[in-house]
Amino acid sequence: MTFGFLSPLYTAVSWIIVQFHSLYSNVFNPDGGWAWGLAIASMVVVIRICLIPLFVKQIKATRAMQAIQPKMKAIQERYKNDKQRQSEEMMKLYKDAGTNPFSSCLPIIVQAPFFTALYGVLSKVAKGEDIGVIHGSLLVSAGKAHIFGAPLSATFVSSPETNVKIVTAVMIIMMSLSQFVTQRQLMTKNVDLTVKTPFMQQQKMLMYVFPVMFAVMGINFPVGVLVYWLTTNVWSMGQQLVVIHNNPTPGSQAFSERQARLKKAGRLRADGTEIKGPLWGMLPPSKTAIAEAASAATVVEDAVRANRQQPRRQTKAQRQQGGATQAVEAGEDTAVEAPAEEAVPADSGAEATAKQTAAKPGGTKQGTRQQPKRGGQRPKKKS
Repeated sequence: MTFGFLSPLYTAVSWIIVQFHSLYSNVFNPDGGWAWGLAIASMVVVIRICLIPLFVKQIKATRAMQAIQPKMKAIQERYKNDKQRQSEEMMKLYKDAGTNPFSSCLPIIVQAPFFTALYGVLSKVAKGEDIGVIHGSLLVSAGKAHIFGAPLSATFVSSPETNVKIVTAVMIIMMSLSQFVTQRQLMTKNVDLTVKTPFMQQQKMLMYVFPVMFAVMGINFPVGVLVYWLTTNVWSMGQQLVVIHNNPTPGSQAFSERQARLKKAGRLRADGTEIKGPLWGMLPPSKTAIAEAASAATVVEDAVRANRQQPRRQTKAQRQQGGATQAVEAGEDTAVEAPAEEAVPADSGAEATAKQTAAKPGGTKQGTRQQPKRGGQRPKKKS
């Protein structure tokens, strides 16, 4: 089954496969399944390399969608009776966050035309019809190619041979299992566990729906298409492992493990950021960079510790009270040290009182309280 409007894509896909087939024919039998199977797998690798920017955008969109889930839930509850206003507020929220629900599906959407083109190319090869640049001797060679005894164009349903059914069944199971593992590692390691949203429930549901869907559809896929999907799933799984290891979602289990690794290696700054090396951080940092970062972290910690040891600022009342206390202590020290400086002969009570009054204006010692004298005669009560 082919579509006329996809003719340029059929030509492009068939040309890529033929180029890789010519390369692998130098090592393997040109009519064998290894040469054609590896050519299809190499075409997948080329496509996935071209889709790396979309994959990065997908990761960012998924994180942004997870972050705005609480706001989405609030909008749904607030405008549950006004669907039009709810849609407007949702679109505004998507615009402000720089994401949308379809961003996470971009790699699959972009791959769909290539999948369709490969399906059409293999269908034509099975019928012995020319397609794209595969014609003549190349068409005969592709028709002879077998992978573990199964022709590239054979399917689980259409082939009556037991060997073909076993090969296709194993490939379908591997394709579905790789899809499940990819989704599961995303949900268990690269999801912020502190945010409980409906989006997480949807992702959990997709973890089981996609493998089942691929298994059901896989029984009608030719062996060559199964090679395509198995290769792309394995690529996705490896690519996602690299992303989870090096750039996990903050708050996830993988993020905590990464911070522990960086701290152990001395590549974690005081603010929690990574000390990156050259070549966009792909190479490990030098020992000098790690030492400089550690020295800077020590300076920051010393400054923070010194700031904590500074005395607290006092209020005006506290400063006045402290000054009065110091004056009292100074006066008491003077009073204690005065007799030691010069010996004053003991005078009578009246003369001593007169001398003290004459010596110090005001009649009292400044900075001290005048204590009332005990004893003496009390005034008599009037009868």
